[in-house]
Amino acid sequence: MTLGRSWAVALVGLAAHVVEVEAHLAPSLPAFTLVGLPDAALAEARDRVRAAVTSSGLPWPNRRITVNLSPAALPKSGSGFDLAIAVATLAAAGLPDAERAGAVVHLGELGLDGRLRPVRGVLPAVAAAVAAGHPRVVVPAANLAEARLVPGALVVGAASLAEVAALYGAPVAVPDLPAVGAEAPPGPAQEDCGDLADVLGQDDARHCLEVAAAGGHHLLMVGAPGTGKTMLAARLPGLLPDLDEAAAVEVTSVHSVAGTFDPGAGLVRRPPFEDPHHTATPASVVGGGSGLPRPGAASRAHRGVLFLDEAPEFTSAVLQTLRQPLEHGEVVLHRAAGAARYPARFQLVLAANPCPCGRAVGRGLDCTCRSEQRRRYFARLSGPLLDRVDVQVELEPARAAGRAGDGSAVVARRVAAARAAQEQRLRTTPWRTNSEVPGRWLRDRLGPDRAAVADLDRALERGTLSLRGVDRVLRVAWTLADLDGRAAPTRSDIGRALLLRTRGHGA
Repeated sequence: MTLGRSWAVALVGLAAHVVEVEAHLAPSLPAFTLVGLPDAALAEARDRVRAAVTSSGLPWPNRRITVNLSPAALPKSGSGFDLAIAVATLAAAGLPDAERAGAVVHLGELGLDGRLRPVRGVLPAVAAAVAAGHPRVVVPAANLAEARLVPGALVVGAASLAEVAALYGAPVAVPDLPAVGAEAPPGPAQEDCGDLADVLGQDDARHCLEVAAAGGHHLLMVGAPGTGKTMLAARLPGLLPDLDEAAAVEVTSVHSVAGTFDPGAGLVRRPPFEDPHHTATPASVVGGGSGLPRPGAASRAHRGVLFLDEAPEFTSAVLQTLRQPLEHGEVVLHRAAGAARYPARFQLVLAANPCPCGRAVGRGLDCTCRSEQRRRYFARLSGPLLDRVDVQVELEPARAAGRAGDGSAVVARRVAAARAAQEQRLRTTPWRTNSEVPGRWLRDRLGPDRAAVADLDRALERGTLSLRGVDRVLRVAWTLADLDGRAAPTRSDIGRALLLRTRGHGA
């Protein structure tokens, strides 16, 4: 047998493609050629595979070896192809059963001693293999728990290349090597978000937080330091319902590719929360890296919350790159090696001081900033960005007599009821929450009576709202109606939504 086959999976963004790995042995001078658009890490598989085969006690074929990764036009990256290349090469040499090996997808990186090391993105890779009709998959032992989360997959975990070869009948003694453990994810996937009852007073801000949670709307909070902006933002995930099965798989896939997934905890069921520091770079927020880019904080916050504290302190490049995911719910990153798409339908929460010193509240008597400094500071949040923020609120200074409001559990039940009303209304559409629904669909549901939107028409004529802003006000109005248990918003709901968007100015 001079031709061996195996299967692997290439990840381009979150899209996974099954790749056929062919190894051909020719009677010529010994050489090893890898073709099919490999990147630098994948091209180095030649040396890793050769060392792993000999370390496992298997004979290395001294022939001209050509390994093809098909489809050849698809960019391929990473070390996850090592095991498939090794199995295909050994199958071509006639060591394992070529027919059995050629029907299995192999994922994993090889160490020089022949041990299998875990790789990222196993969950979407195994899901793609099953969808393509290849349910039998071999993965490193450290990735076994993650791979078993995919329904319909027949997964085998292996600690070494020798163990995999022995599965197919190769005459090799399986060494007693300790399995390589999985890397610990960098920090917990979901921390305790606290209880909303911890925030004293701030009734308006609490109401805005509830509206944002109920409809999936973006939120801006402006207030002096110590008014509770960060506490409120941190408690938003606790108001959101659990992710459904499809969303949980999608979110878990993103975290698997990013390397922040803990398979021991199962699928990610709670909405994630990301709060990058204001010194973060655009690549760390929206994704980046050499070759095919990795997901950033915006994608890791998919179906959850992305919180930018001290938002005006973020660079303009970071803030402007958020406009695409805010509008389309995904990040598209173009690189020389290709384009990667990652889902990024998150709730954006911005927190900002009213001025650089933070004391421009009320009459601003204690503020030390000049008027042009105040304007320049807040102008860092550009008009196009703020035009995509549905709910905006100004927080007053905290009062000693501030009372505690409803806790997170009580508010979460109201949010769940509003989400259930939206699910019922949108059950025949591709949308899930009011924040995703196009304005035309919402206007058609209001009927031909223009009296309900008279306030919006006047705001549009005065230039207070853009056409996008009109649609977003309607979305918030529908959320207010859902929270109050009404089938459709009234003129009062639309007026309240307009006030929430403009922070009470120009309504």
